[in-house]
Amino acid sequence: MLVAAKMTQPSGFAANAPSGLLIGSQLYGWGQYYQREGRNAYEHLDEIFSALRDAGYQYAEGNLDVNRPENNAGFAERLRSKGLKPVSLYTGGALHDDQAEATVEKILAAAQACKGAGFQVINCNPNPIGRDKTEEELDRQVTALKLLGGGLKQLGLRLGIHHHTPELRNGGREFHRNFRQSAAGTVDFCYDVHWVFRGGIQPLDALNEYGNRVVSWHLRQSRDRIWWEDLDTGDIDYRAVAAFARKNNLPALYTVELALEEGTKITRTVVENHARSLKFVRQVFGA
Repeated sequence: MLVAAKMTQPSGFAANAPSGLLIGSQLYGWGQYYQREGRNAYEHLDEIFSALRDAGYQYAEGNLDVNRPENNAGFAERLRSKGLKPVSLYTGGALHDDQAEATVEKILAAAQACKGAGFQVINCNPNPIGRDKTEEELDRQVTALKLLGGGLKQLGLRLGIHHHTPELRNGGREFHRNFRQSAAGTVDFCYDVHWVFRGGIQPLDALNEYGNRVVSWHLRQSRDRIWWEDLDTGDIDYRAVAAFARKNNLPALYTVELALEEGTKITRTVVENHARSLKFVRQVFGA
């Protein structure tokens, strides 16, 4: 049986005060650009890291390796060798079924290698299952998230829950359950602004309810609801989002996640689009 770690609720927004503003890039979008050229981005990480460093980025977010935990420390060293910082890693996991505790234990075992490598946040999107999860499955998932968040906290890391559209169906049923049945400071928020927006929740509404739980950000833009090639003006009013973040002293780990979908107009290289996106984040979020 899953046993959740004891949690304390931080008061207001100050408990999550940032230690300093950092701007990074999620490797998912790089993978899409490289795939268009018939290349595997993970075979060209040094090239990508050099491009990010030269553009002015401070970190890159890759995937937590749960099968070979030593690779997480290796990823940190590879970042440092190119002048970047280890800040956050991304993972999924089936946290709703009867193997949820084993999944948590596997993630925590992988996170052990992150403890001394300099990482601050593990962003986790619980696996979707192709249908809405039952009440029992959601309860099991929340319990697993509490256990995972508590274990990461003991390692000196923070858990940020990430969401895609499956969790936002039915008025955000799963999205809200993850937060409302857990406590800030243990189960916190990787705020992917565009995915939450696409799921039907306005950016400032999410911040008003869960802003005190934000530990990291994923940033992307769209125009007419189609992903734009760089981070710029568009459907999401990022100036309003940034004003809220500054006013409430939210953690400033901003991960640019450019991604492509059907209808995305590509007119520049991945390097050019990342350079333009960094300039936007600096101008809007005050870097």
